[in-house]
Amino acid sequence: MSVLIIGGDKISHISNMLEDLGAKTIKHWDARKKSSAPKKKVPQDTDCIIMLTSFLNHNTMLKYKSEAKKKNIPFICAKRSVNCVYDEYVKIMGIKNCADCYANCGFK
Repeated sequence: MSVLIIGGDKISHISNMLEDLGAKTIKHWDARKKSSAPKKKVPQDTDCIIMLTSFLNHNTMLKYKSEAKKKNIPFICAKRSVNCVYDEYVKIMGIKNCADCYANCGFK
């Protein structure tokens, strides 16, 4: 699973949580520069887009939300809190119990 995170500066806790849930590739765009963020194209292999809403301008968020819908890629809008991202990720990706999870962590 490949995840693209747009927004935020320090996402190490979020990246670690996503890796625990089975994300193999995590790409991060900080979206600090208003001029460069909306010009990037979502990579072909992206399976999920996470937008950290506290760190995005409105136009950037609308652009990537629209692109995700066109490409049928699940997208998550959450605050930068790892708990907020986890709750939305589990809900959007349909993880209801350990059998549905990608992590294979052995926890049952």
